[in-house]
Amino acid sequence: MTNAPRPYESYVYAYPHKTAYRPLADRPALRELWAGERKDALSLYLHIPFCEVRCGFCNLFTRIGAPDELTTRYLDALDRQATAVADALHARAATGVRFAAAAFGGGTPTFLDAGELERLCDIAEKRMGADLRAVPLSVETSPSTATADRLSVLAERGATRVSIGVQSFVEEEAKAAVRPQRRSDVEAALGRIRDARIPVLNIDLIYGIDGQTPESWRLSLDAALAWRPEELYLYPLYARPLTPLGRRAHPSEAGWDAQRLDLYRRGRDHLLAQGYEQVSMRMFRRSGAPREGAEDYACQTDGMIGLGCGARSYTSDLHYSFDYAVGMREIRSIIDAYTTTEDFSRAEVGRAVDADEARRRHLLQSLLQAEGMAVEGYRERFGSRPADDFPAELDRFADLGWLDTAAGPGLLRLSPTGLAYSDALGPALFSPAVRAAMASYEAK
Repeated sequence: MTNAPRPYESYVYAYPHKTAYRPLADRPALRELWAGERKDALSLYLHIPFCEVRCGFCNLFTRIGAPDELTTRYLDALDRQATAVADALHARAATGVRFAAAAFGGGTPTFLDAGELERLCDIAEKRMGADLRAVPLSVETSPSTATADRLSVLAERGATRVSIGVQSFVEEEAKAAVRPQRRSDVEAALGRIRDARIPVLNIDLIYGIDGQTPESWRLSLDAALAWRPEELYLYPLYARPLTPLGRRAHPSEAGWDAQRLDLYRRGRDHLLAQGYEQVSMRMFRRSGAPREGAEDYACQTDGMIGLGCGARSYTSDLHYSFDYAVGMREIRSIIDAYTTTEDFSRAEVGRAVDADEARRRHLLQSLLQAEGMAVEGYRERFGSRPADDFPAELDRFADLGWLDTAAGPGLLRLSPTGLAYSDALGPALFSPAVRAAMASYEAK
């Protein structure tokens, strides 16, 4: 086996990444973009870019607080955008427009109060036509905003999954991750979520925090397991540019990589022993738990409608959004511009997805799932086989021991080592053009 690369290059949750997006010179009309698309099983994502605190590791598009009735103005703009998008979807729809899944993310959607969450649901239902009580609805929350009144609204409006970012049950570790919180507050929030009887509880935990040990990692795992969550996500800590942790000194790359890889394996093995199945490198599902939330990948066949200034939308040949930033001043400026926008009928920022990029996206998002990818499904969609399109990449993955040799010729599946190295494997499938665009992006 050849020498393996570093295991933690980047987390691939979408491809191409938004740092590869650029302003669209032609600003295409949404009704033209969606005219020829299938609209019978769309995903709907509403983005709320507000948090009560900015975690040290966070590079998401979000700001701290919302002064001067900013949430009201943001929801007003979201309503205007939803109206424009719905008009575009229905303009040339040969068949009915239907949403098969919905999610509220951020930021922290439950930063909104109960009345504002009602309005958010109304936008999804009355403007977009999504039946939130009939499809999976996933909502992100935090310990301080998972209040009983907010959770009651979500449960009544059809939420099937709540994901809470705990990160660590050890208060010193939470502080080190610039996520100060008391364990008692975390436990109280988990109790309120269970009282709301939303079918799926997901708990996010992070490994690789400064000062974290195998013993303290096990403590957090067991504290989470005490709630019998239907899902657990285990995230490696990253120190990204322009984040609070990104401005600090860090241990040597080799030492930090070894620590994170060791804690990942310990966490994986402990969850498997406790009756959880591994869905991806990060996602673990309790055996027999309902599958009421979105899986750990974006749909490979596109069809995503994103509302809000941090949300992406996907057609089969264009991914588009608004401007992207990590720095707080730039984020505030983008949010302010969004709230004053009147015309949402055109795509402003994005990236075209040609046949090669579509193949790459399908392969990497399928291969990063523990169940693997059926070769025949790929051939049916693209008329070729993965080994024909990506011989060098797949040969390298095999040499590294990342592919499961027992999977058989009809299935591409990662080995346990391959899953552990998902954050190296995913970026290895990026096209040269996307790599160049990401490298030339000026962080702001």
